[in-house]
Amino acid sequence: MEYRKLGKTGIRVSKISYGASSLGGVFHPINKKEGIHTVHAAIDHGINLIDCSPYYGDLVAEKTLGLALKDIPRDKYFLSTKVGRYWKGPAKIWDYGAKKIVNSVEQSLHNMHVDYVDFIHCHDIEFADKEQIIYESLPALHQLKESGKVRYVGLTGLPLDNFIYIIDRVQPGIVEVILSFCHYSLNDDSLMDLINYMKINKVGIINASPLSMGLLTRRGVPDWHPAGSDIVNTCKKAADYCEKQGEKIEKLAIQFATQHPDIPTTLVGTANPETIVQNIKWAEEPMNKILLNEVLNILKPIHRKTWKNS
Repeated sequence: MEYRKLGKTGIRVSKISYGASSLGGVFHPINKKEGIHTVHAAIDHGINLIDCSPYYGDLVAEKTLGLALKDIPRDKYFLSTKVGRYWKGPAKIWDYGAKKIVNSVEQSLHNMHVDYVDFIHCHDIEFADKEQIIYESLPALHQLKESGKVRYVGLTGLPLDNFIYIIDRVQPGIVEVILSFCHYSLNDDSLMDLINYMKINKVGIINASPLSMGLLTRRGVPDWHPAGSDIVNTCKKAADYCEKQGEKIEKLAIQFATQHPDIPTTLVGTANPETIVQNIKWAEEPMNKILLNEVLNILKPIHRKTWKNS
């Protein structure tokens, strides 16, 4: 496994890391025991960063992850979770207030059976009042950092310009890492435009969803996926082409996302132990450059075309 430095944190993270959203049944129902075995397999095969959120499955992902982490020494992994986005029954809730943040972190520590998390992120900041993030949420997270309950503070979201808006308006070092999803994948590499900016500001980058939340799979997208039909259909065309060549688009997508040296790590999500091991092996294998060029050509009509988060 290759390990890369994450911003100014000094932490070296595995180039492929584990996204625990699948443990909450976000994409399809899971077997809890298999999910726990998946976490163990990820760590056993060199992954050292795990990302979660109370939003995933309404605490289910964090609680399942906590069961898995009970059997793993704390120095074997770095742990990331989030604040600001939640479920309450069938309803989505957004609350980036300081009081909720403190309570949320305490709940997450309890759920995952740990004393601290390495990374804490304001979750999906496109749903927040940006001034609240700047003047209330981030200061609250830094107070938690001073207490030792979190080590580094970050932001997540889909629109990339929100990261720049906030980083430009806070003191250096307030935002230490960002988690961007669906912007460094075969169909959308727009995260590339932020690499130099993040280097200058000494902000680490975590990339997520190399399969574009299911677009770049043979199974196809879940019903809730917000992408337009042109994106869905073009990605299916690319997946079908790979299949005809005797290749898996998932393999190509993971290899593409993990090969850039300036993107320290890419989160992949699964609740199947065999799949996480396969993903790790793929990331270590050389990429089929001819197939890559052919697939990028198929995806060219929707290159960098995105969608509104929901």
